[in-house]
Amino acid sequence: MKVDVLLGLQWGDEGKGKVVDVLTPKYDVVTRFQGGPNAGHTLEFEGQKYVLRSIPSGIFQGGKKNIIGNGVVLDPVLFRQEAESLAASGHDLTKQLCISKKAHLILPTHRVLDAAYEAAKGDAKIGTTGKGIGPTYTDKVSRNGLRVGDVLYHFEDKYAAAKKKHEAILKALNYRYDITELEKEWFEAIAYLKRFQLIDSEHVINNLLEEGKSVLAEGAQGTMLDVDFGSYPFVTSSNTICAGACTGLGVAPGNIGEVYGIFKAYCTRVGAGPFPTELFDETGEKLCALGHEFGAVTGRKRRCGWIDLVALKYAVMINGVSQLIMMKSDVLDSFDTIKACVAYKINGEETDEFPFDICDGVEPVYVEIPGWKTDMTQMTSEDEFPEEFNAYVSFLEEELGVPVKIVSVGPDREQTIIRYED
Repeated sequence: MKVDVLLGLQWGDEGKGKVVDVLTPKYDVVTRFQGGPNAGHTLEFEGQKYVLRSIPSGIFQGGKKNIIGNGVVLDPVLFRQEAESLAASGHDLTKQLCISKKAHLILPTHRVLDAAYEAAKGDAKIGTTGKGIGPTYTDKVSRNGLRVGDVLYHFEDKYAAAKKKHEAILKALNYRYDITELEKEWFEAIAYLKRFQLIDSEHVINNLLEEGKSVLAEGAQGTMLDVDFGSYPFVTSSNTICAGACTGLGVAPGNIGEVYGIFKAYCTRVGAGPFPTELFDETGEKLCALGHEFGAVTGRKRRCGWIDLVALKYAVMINGVSQLIMMKSDVLDSFDTIKACVAYKINGEETDEFPFDICDGVEPVYVEIPGWKTDMTQMTSEDEFPEEFNAYVSFLEEELGVPVKIVSVGPDREQTIIRYED
C-alpha cells in the first residue's frame, strides 16, 4: 500500500478538515505530517461544529487509527484543551490517537519569543498567529528543540536548559513577560500527554503499509505558505507541500500514492503578505460575507479575491497533484460573472509561471466566465449541476490539467458531491 496525501493548494483555509472527514471511511489510518495549532480544520456534521488544531480530522470516523507525525509541533496545553473538549462531546481519543515521539514540543517561552520577535519587526510584521510555531521550528533546525519522547527521560533538566536559552534571548530583546501560570498549566498538560500512545511513528506507519493498511496524510495550511516554495517571507515555518509528508512521517517518496489537492472556487488569505487577486471592493466583501471567511483558530477576517490559476498551476506542479477537490462552490452561486486570473503582468510582460517574488508590481490578467445564478447548496448529484457551473469546472480542469474529483456545495459533511469513483 501507499500513503495518499491531501493538502491545500492556496494560502490555507481551503477546507481540508471536511474532506479528510469525508474520505476517511476508505482509509485505515489518518495522519498529520506538519504544522501546529496555528492551523484550524473545521468540520460540521449532525448539527455540530468542531475545530481541530493538532488532532487529525479522521478522529470522528469509526475508531480509525490517527497519528500525529514527527513533522508536527505540539503545544501540550492546546492539545489537552482540544482532546478534553472532544472527550466531553463523546469522542475519547486515548485508544485511537498516537503521537510521534519525534514531534517537537512548543514550550511556554516559545510563545513569548514569537510575540517578542514579531514586536521587534515593527511595520515589517509577517502576521504570525503568536502560537510559538516559528520559534519551535527554529529550535528544531538549530538542534535545540525538545521532543515528545523527551518527556520520558530526564525531562525537567532538558526543559530547564531550553528555557534558560530562551530567557537569555528575551533579556537581550528587553521583552517583559510572566509565564508562571502558563508554565504550571504546561506541566500539567505534559502529564496529560503521557496518557496517549507515544510511538516511533516512522516504524508504525511503514509497518502498517507492509500489512496492507491504507494511510491518508493530512496537511495543514497551504502550498503558498510553504517555507521553500510559498510567498516568502510571508509563509509558515514548515514544508506544507507533498514532500513534507515524506519527511513529516518517515515514508519514502516511492510510497506516496494519490495526491489530493484542495482549493476554493475563489481565493483567500489571512494575515500579511502578497495576494495578487485580492479584491478591495464590494465583490471582495461579498465573498467574505457569503463564505464566512474568518479564521477557525484566530478569528481573523480573511482577505478575499478571485481564483489565481498561476499560483494554482504552480501548486499542482510542485505537489504532483493527481486529483483536485473544489470547495465553497456555493459561495459563487449569486454572481453574474466570475473572474479567473490566468496570467501575471510584470513590467509590461505577461507570464503564466509563478515568479520568485510576487510582492510588488504583479498585475493579474483575468478571463471572465458566466455565473450559474443557481442555489447549489441542496444538490446531491453532479446531474443537478447547472450548465454554467459544469463549464467552470471544465475550464479549471483544462487550465490545471488535473480532474476535479469532488465538489463541495456547503459546509456540512453531506454537502459533498463525488463526481467519479476511483
